[in-house]
Amino acid sequence: MNPRLEKLLKLPLYQRLLALGIVVLLICAAFAWFMVVPQLDELDQLKQTQAKLDVELIQKRQIANNLPKFKAEFAKMEKMLEKALTKLPNKREIPTLLTNLAVLAKDSGLDVKSFKPKGERSKGFFAEVPADLQLQGAYHDIARFAQSVGELSRIVNLTDLKLSSPKENDGLVSLKVDCKVVTFRFVDQ
Repeated sequence: MNPRLEKLLKLPLYQRLLALGIVVLLICAAFAWFMVVPQLDELDQLKQTQAKLDVELIQKRQIANNLPKFKAEFAKMEKMLEKALTKLPNKREIPTLLTNLAVLAKDSGLDVKSFKPKGERSKGFFAEVPADLQLQGAYHDIARFAQSVGELSRIVNLTDLKLSSPKENDGLVSLKVDCKVVTFRFVDQ
């Protein structure tokens, strides 16, 4: 037999049991180190993943529970968008709108001296459509025209209003008006 093994067998019983205990502890420690610890790490990772998924599930359930509310809000916002788009004409409606401005001026008692549309300027989802406008008429007619423009269903701004060259005709004072008319249109992307 192996001399080392014989030497081990000749040791007293408590020493042999102690050696056997140490070997068993080393085997258990190696098993724990190489088999159990990696499994515990994986278990911790899985628990963290489960916690994240639980939070996500709760959020998704809340969204699902509020889905009718979100759909109603979405429908309301779509109606608001449609209403807003009525104030922003599309490209086909711009010439008609600008012609209507000239008609409004005439209906207000003003003479349209010149109407010069300018180039469109893109501002993202909308574009500015400016024009230079020269009018001649009484102050109150100018105010009536400005009020009519303000009552249009479309967005139209009168800017840079300059009143000049007052002339008296048959007891009425006529003014020359230079202004810029700016309307907007929706840019379909």
